Formats: sequence, C-alpha cells, structure tokens
Amino acid sequence: MSIRAVKRMIKASPAVEGAGVKLHRGFGFGDTTEFDPFLLFDDFRNDRPADFLKGFPWHPHRGIETITYVLAGSVEHGDSLGNHGTLGAGDIQWMTAGSGIIHQEMPQGDPHGRMHGFQLWANLPASLKMTAPRYQDVSSRDIPSITDNDGTHVRVVCGEFWGKRGPVDGVAAEPQYLDVSVPPNTRKTLPVDVSRHAFAYVFAGSGAFRDASRPLPVKTDDTGDVDNAVYREAGDRSLVVFDRGDEVTVQAGEHGIRFLLVSGKPLEEPVAWYGPIVMNTQAELRQALDEFRQGTFIK
Repeated sequence: MSIRAVKRMIKASPAVEGAGVKLHRGFGFGDTTEFDPFLLFDDFRNDRPADFLKGFPWHPHRGIETITYVLAGSVEHGDSLGNHGTLGAGDIQWMTAGSGIIHQEMPQGDPHGRMHGFQLWANLPASLKMTAPRYQDVSSRDIPSITDNDGTHVRVVCGEFWGKRGPVDGVAAEPQYLDVSVPPNTRKTLPVDVSRHAFAYVFAGSGAFRDASRPLPVKTDDTGDVDNAVYREAGDRSLVVFDRGDEVTVQAGEHGIRFLLVSGKPLEEPVAWYGPIVMNTQAELRQALDEFRQGTFIK
C-alpha cells in the first residue's frame, strides 16, 4: 500500500458568480489538468441572504456534468426541458448537461438565513459530449452512511466505499464522492484507487494530511513511536491535491475534521471551454456559442 503524498494545498479564494452570489472557489478555469476529469469546485456558503438570493439565473450548459451537494438551506432549479425541483439539506443533484440545457439555480437560506452547498463540474469525454441531458436527484435519506469502529463517519454520494455504493450511477468518469467526518485526535487511512486523480476539501475542523509538507522517505529502521516530521494543518476551506498512491491518511485535530474526498479517472482529452460550455476543440466551442446565439442550442 502506498500513501498519497500531498502535491499542494490551496486556500479557496473569494469569487462572485451568477447574479452576484458570493462564494469561494477551490479550483476552476485555466489549466485543470491535475484535477482531470474535474473542471471546477465551488463552496457556496453564506449566512447573509443578500449575498446569495439573486442566485444563478438562466444560463447554458453543454459537454459537462454538474454535481450540487446541499448542506444547509435549499436550491430551487428549473430548465428549458421543463424539469424543476428543490434540493434540501443533505440532498444531491447530478446533472448531465450533455448536448445542452438552459437552466437556473436559485438558493434559499434555512430559517436562520444560512446557505451552504458545493458544486463540482465533471468533464464528459468526447464520445458523450452530445448525449441526451439527464438528472439524478438524490434525497438525503437515500445516501448510504457508514460509521467505523473509531467513529469515522462517511456518506457515500457516488462510487463504492467500505462495501456501500452511492446512489448516483452511469457517470463517465466513474467518480468517487465521499463526505468524511473523522473524530478529534483520530488518525484515519482511507483507500483511493491508484488510477485516479484525487483531492480533499476541508470544510469543518482541521487536520494534517500525511506528507502535506513534502514527500517523506520510507523508514527502514525502527525509530520508535515519535514521528518528527512536520505536517501542515489543513483547516476550513483548504483544498488538498494528492499525488499518486492508493491511500490517503489524515490526522484529525482537537475538534475533528470534516472533508469531501473526491476522485475520478482522468479523461486525458483536450479541453476547450467558455464558462459552463466545455468541448474538445475551439471549432466545437464556436459552434456551440453560435447555436446559443441563433436559438438552436437545445437539441
């Protein structure tokens, strides 16, 4: 077994999207090769309704899948195909835009005015860019949860983990999407398939991911119980990018740690994108934009 070293840590940065929604972006736009097949990750968390109520009015998507996970508040959504619904706390929506949809997402706070959710964009391979759009709306009660003997709790949104399979299926990148809570002062090792790119996003508590400062040499002698390595603390809104390996290890801090652990198989295809329209070539991108302007975007 090989523990994944940490390539780097990123502090999510403030951004404004939609009609003025204030959020924090872990990564997105520019070169996202090290996250392939994922393109963007946003943390939309706020307790000031004025910072999110204007939402994300009508806009087009093509060639990608968007994964929305709500922890507090709700998100009402509707699209050009007549679909509509509301995501509540603990719910998830996996939307395959495929050949194209035009939709809107309007967040609402909970009774205390709080809104918290995440959105992840996953790329589609060239062979599925123009597939028919579809939704997978999953209620919180249908997401399997597992609690290990040490108190570590995992919600399995997508993929298979500890004998449980998440409810989202048929996704091209075969991603694994986990919501992990590790109790205070607990050291936990979690399996991650070696063929995948992987990252963790911390949103509560703090902890140190093994090799967070640098890859460490393998110990060949018994050096006792004291680990003299220096690990960087990963706190709220820290995104941890992992190198290759088949395990991730975290040492939770005194208040425990909660994070998303996401991994997927790289597509290794060229990317041409403009906002939420992602194709493989500039010619395909120009065609998509022309179709949107001409009113022929929806197939």
